[in-house]
Amino acid sequence: MSRKNVAELGRIFVAARWCLAGLMVALCFAAQAQQDKSAPAKASLTGRYEGTAKNKAEEVITVSIDLTEKEGALSGTINSSHGDFPITGGSHQGETVTIEFDAGGPGTISARLTDDRLVGTWSAGEDGGPLDVKKVAAQEGGPKGKS
Repeated sequence: MSRKNVAELGRIFVAARWCLAGLMVALCFAAQAQQDKSAPAKASLTGRYEGTAKNKAEEVITVSIDLTEKEGALSGTINSSHGDFPITGGSHQGETVTIEFDAGGPGTISARLTDDRLVGTWSAGEDGGPLDVKKVAAQEGGPKGKS
């Protein structure tokens, strides 16, 4: 075999290796894109929720929840016609949401997230009942500092 043929054969092998490397990279991107399509995005809980709850006496309680979900941790405030309570923790796994709050003792909301709505139950001490709150749009023109 002549030197010219050997050099040509070497260039063919190098080109084939680059083509194979490019094909491998393309397959990796395609596989990642397929995984991204099959895994639904987890809806963020962050936002303001408004609605009602009932206690054991069947009294309707107005409720607003300002909730922040950051790196898997829940925080915020629950404001109700029975008082204001800090959110101390909780979890969000798929549609299942648990919110822990301080009501002068431990309180818990166990709910299901469906279409920007949290529906479930709450408990604090000896009291508890159903809860139904809906995520509302952020209010425009909120409080601003005076200059």
